[in-house]
Amino acid sequence: MYFSYTFDLTNSFQRQAGLNPGEPMWQRADDRFYWNKFINTSMIDFRSGKASGRISSGAQPAIDPYILPVMYGMLRITNTSIKGNGMSFILITRRSRHRTGTRYMTRGIDEEGHVANFNETEQTIILNDAASSGMGSFAGDQGFNGKSAGGSETQVLSYVQTRGSVPLYWAEINTLKYTPKLQIRSVESAVPAAQKHFDEQIKLYGENYMVNLVNQKGREQPVKAAYEKMVKLLQTDSDVEKESDRRTTEQAKVIEPTHPKGWYDHLHYVYFDFHNETKGLKWHRAQLLLDHLKDGLVAGGYFHGIDMPTGGVDVRNTQTAVVRTNCMDCLDRTNVVQSMLGRWTLTRMLVDLGMLRPGESAQDDAKFEDLFRNKWADNADIVSKTYSGTGALKTDFTRTGNRTKAGALQDFNRSVTRYFQNNFADGPRQDSFDLFLGAYKPDTAPLGAQHFADRRPIAIQSMPYILGMCVFFVAVSLGTNRMPDSTVWPLRIFTLACLGVASYAAKFILGHGSLYVSFLRVALTLSKLLTSSRSIGRSFTHRHGLWRPTMMYLTRHTRIPLLVHSSAAAAVTPATSRRARRGASSTESRSSSNSLYVYRLHI
Repeated sequence: MYFSYTFDLTNSFQRQAGLNPGEPMWQRADDRFYWNKFINTSMIDFRSGKASGRISSGAQPAIDPYILPVMYGMLRITNTSIKGNGMSFILITRRSRHRTGTRYMTRGIDEEGHVANFNETEQTIILNDAASSGMGSFAGDQGFNGKSAGGSETQVLSYVQTRGSVPLYWAEINTLKYTPKLQIRSVESAVPAAQKHFDEQIKLYGENYMVNLVNQKGREQPVKAAYEKMVKLLQTDSDVEKESDRRTTEQAKVIEPTHPKGWYDHLHYVYFDFHNETKGLKWHRAQLLLDHLKDGLVAGGYFHGIDMPTGGVDVRNTQTAVVRTNCMDCLDRTNVVQSMLGRWTLTRMLVDLGMLRPGESAQDDAKFEDLFRNKWADNADIVSKTYSGTGALKTDFTRTGNRTKAGALQDFNRSVTRYFQNNFADGPRQDSFDLFLGAYKPDTAPLGAQHFADRRPIAIQSMPYILGMCVFFVAVSLGTNRMPDSTVWPLRIFTLACLGVASYAAKFILGHGSLYVSFLRVALTLSKLLTSSRSIGRSFTHRHGLWRPTMMYLTRHTRIPLLVHSSAAAAVTPATSRRARRGASSTESRSSSNSLYVYRLHI
């Protein structure tokens, strides 16, 4: 987590340029990325004169400096140079506080139009500021001579991309299998939520180029088909263009409005089968996607502003389009594509400034390219850790430009770690998100509620221990030396009995995997979370009819497994699921100070 006393980290440079710098920072902050807003609620109420009790005595503007927004994500500021021109290279990723959570606990969209794992990434270069006039600690300058680039003014050039889960009602249900069960509700039911989502995206970013990287075959195919159906339902009239070759039946698909006349005709769907096109370590084929996006990238442009000495920003150019990239997790494939688009746009910026000649590329400077690759790989790891619990896959390609066997081995290790993390450790992580963001409020729980109590029957809880104990006894019996005259058959019978019990326990655990997955605990104490939830999965009923874990898709919360005793199911009273109130931030602005002080919180 990061915060700054002088700079609004929650907003892009372009949004800051159009807002009032005289307002307090907490009022300027982007509500989506104001991560400690729930914690600051009492202070905001006190400042606004809305606090209850004796402490309420009207508005208290003097408290504004103490209400400090915190941004959760990634931030790297590096003093570097390219072709002898000094500059600051900044990479910021802001994670949304809405519908946030862990990999399999939060998928898709909620009724308010918020998608899971939504991140805004801003790549920025700053020229002729105080920070970029000195030597950097990363990436050599290749003969840095201190000359200014692009004039004497402090210039800010930035480019924004977004990523977010596919805007549908869908979930992947953990049952201890390596590949979770994918379930998708009808596309039509998600249209109102998708409209809210894209209303916000179009209002904030303009034209939306939605790059879909999921596989066209296998278990990911239903997500692709549902997403394309959603786009066609939103657009007034659409035209589908396909390109094929001998290797695949569908290399890319583009859905464009034929006669743009509606609000959702600002949506441009681009499909690219990433895994199929780059298999066999042919990662250069990812550049094919750039050919489909180039016209939109050129038309959308980037932000270019001059920081005026007298205060304010002279806006020379604005970004009018955004590329919204997704795969299943919006992690590994997404980051490869985003770094590719970031490099292309950076080259365009430098050519427009005259720092590079037409035909040259930012990657021609080997040391800067190494810096660029490592910063984007760091971004991939940080975004992945917040969502999946491990670093990103395919970062060897992002860091070196080549896919290596060592990188493949690292990916295997991280994939295995993700399996155990997502099945056995994500419940407490999701609980911490919900507590910090106010999605769950302990003060509203029933008096004496045991938030972390395990309500499964003892027989079910004991199965893993029985399995472990039997495996231990079998290992000891097989590895222990016996005396020549000792009786063998009692030990063999005992070993066979342990094997039988272990086999039964293992079969039971695997057959009822959803009973042993780490789910949320604090939410299970509230019957209020049972409401306004729609069942997205079939119920797995214990053969004795005593307990059944039902997978629920909470439209205003995350998907939660609820253990309901069959004899007491009728006594459960549904009530409304709640999230923390989201107050819309009114305005924001860019700090007039050239000094940027950023602090990182380790939590």
